[in-house]
Amino acid sequence: MSVVHAQVHSWQHYYDRFQKVMNSDNDFRSAAAELARAVRGQVLLPEDSGYDAEWSGYNIAVVQSPAIIVSATSSADVREAVLFGVRQNLPVAVQATGHAPQPSDGAVLVTTRQMNGVEIDASARTARVEAGTVWRQVVEAAVKYGLAPLNGAAPSVGAVSYTLGGGVGPLARSFGYAADHVRSLTIVTADGVERLASPEENQDLFWAVRGGKNNFGIVTSIVVDLFPVSSLYGGGLYFLGSAAREVLRAYSAWTETVPEEMTSSVALLRLPPDPTLPDPLRGKYVTHVRIAYNGPETEGERLVAPLRSIAPLLIASVGVLPYSQVGTIHNDPPGPIPFIDTTALLSEFSAGTADAIADLEPSATLVEIRHLGGALSREPKHANAVGNRDAAFLVYAVSIVPPQLLAGAAEDHAQLHKAIQPWKTEGVAYNFASDPTLTQNAFSAETYARLAEVKAQRDPANLFRVNLNIPPTVR
Repeated sequence: MSVVHAQVHSWQHYYDRFQKVMNSDNDFRSAAAELARAVRGQVLLPEDSGYDAEWSGYNIAVVQSPAIIVSATSSADVREAVLFGVRQNLPVAVQATGHAPQPSDGAVLVTTRQMNGVEIDASARTARVEAGTVWRQVVEAAVKYGLAPLNGAAPSVGAVSYTLGGGVGPLARSFGYAADHVRSLTIVTADGVERLASPEENQDLFWAVRGGKNNFGIVTSIVVDLFPVSSLYGGGLYFLGSAAREVLRAYSAWTETVPEEMTSSVALLRLPPDPTLPDPLRGKYVTHVRIAYNGPETEGERLVAPLRSIAPLLIASVGVLPYSQVGTIHNDPPGPIPFIDTTALLSEFSAGTADAIADLEPSATLVEIRHLGGALSREPKHANAVGNRDAAFLVYAVSIVPPQLLAGAAEDHAQLHKAIQPWKTEGVAYNFASDPTLTQNAFSAETYARLAEVKAQRDPANLFRVNLNIPPTVR
């Protein structure tokens, strides 16, 4: 072959490849246009106005580039999006608020923020909650009837994703995990069919999704229990950060004396110089004890009294709290914010643990130690996949930093985990984990194997893999 013929052959090869890519792109756009005609919500491609705003969530440190976004308005939209993913051989991801996103690059991203309905059945003490609803909406709807859901500490968290990952909130030690109190759910599985899962129907899904989250499909609604709680004895005790050792040690001893109606945590907080913060806290390093007592005020006062005298108080806001104000106990930042987070479970939180953390003086924005046990340690009426119920405490660390400082923050977190290593269990809480390599640690070996079997039956191609993934069992 002559040099001229060789060059022609080479250029023809690259031209053919270019044409193939262009035709493929045109085919995808045509399919996207067809999808847009089939759904009520918006369908967005990367070049479309509103694309970046739609994928962006609470944690803006995770940058995403999905192939296409479907802003679902109904379960019908969700079904169409799932079937589109199947036809295009693309993974399908789901996002409500983006508190714990995994990168959805090249995927079909279904956003559910427009699916935010709440229906209260006061006589049955239940709430039907749609996929994109946040806890603030559920609390506001329930308190009108003197009822409360098992919501999270942050009102802006998505109620459905939180619940299906476990759910450890202000009433957790009284009533258990939020996942323990799901009566039924609707889910669109990998075949594009919406199914009801309950103790009577699709029991495998009902067990797996409550704890295994979005590995098995996109949950479009849940029906959850409500409880006759209209107020708490709750709030916060703020001490200087320099008192961390004394506060952590006292908290450690105090948790051994409290009943399960007391749900609490202690946090080391580095607060910004935000003018909206009270002057005693603004720009300070503080130790914050968080109290949620589900019982009489007089008993709550008696239980909390020993904590008030640990060290000089900056602010004490503990008192009778209408349940509508439950979010003020933790006062999580409203977001959006860039952050990294890590978590661990502890077998105990002893004086030694307290000293190890105090000696380190963590540089993370937040290091929180949550008291578990109580109803959290008991199996629910209808078994689910929530694991590690024997853990005594949960550690959650967050660093709110710009992207260029994330690597340094990760090293700070590594130092914290090294310090608490003697008390760590092998497990993690699924809802608090962001590292996909820790997924198996959220479950016992038996539970994980059973989850993988359900995955193999319901999603053998692992369509739903943009998450803390549980791959299907290989047969």
